[in-house]
Amino acid sequence: QVPLVESGGGSVQAGGSLRLSCAASGYRFTNVCMGWFRQVPEKEREWVAVLYAGGTSPHYIDSVEGRFTVSHDSAKDTLYLQMNNLKPEDTAMYYCAASTFYCYTPQQASDRNQYKYWGQGTQVTVSS
Repeated sequence: QVPLVESGGGSVQAGGSLRLSCAASGYRFTNVCMGWFRQVPEKEREWVAVLYAGGTSPHYIDSVEGRFTVSHDSAKDTLYLQMNNLKPEDTAMYYCAASTFYCYTPQQASDRNQYKYWGQGTQVTVSS
């Protein structure tokens, strides 16, 4: 099992910003699907922002387009999610995830069944 460790969650007011980080031990985010998912109680985990095509192409769910930015720092081998203009509906547990193979399409990268490794989650709470 590859440990992925998220950090950066917290509580903010609507309109605020947070940056989530995801680091791995004994694993490299190289030529794999990688990204961020979120889950609220009683609902399925949904994809939020993913990178495909070797980490060069981002893909966002419509509700966060223009507000969130997913990126990978190859020097630090860390995955990030910059979240701006946060809304109460963004409140959720956020998980980073990584696959073991290359993702060619956004559809592939947004399918949670493609991912083998998951972090423990970090809570994001946005108050109105």
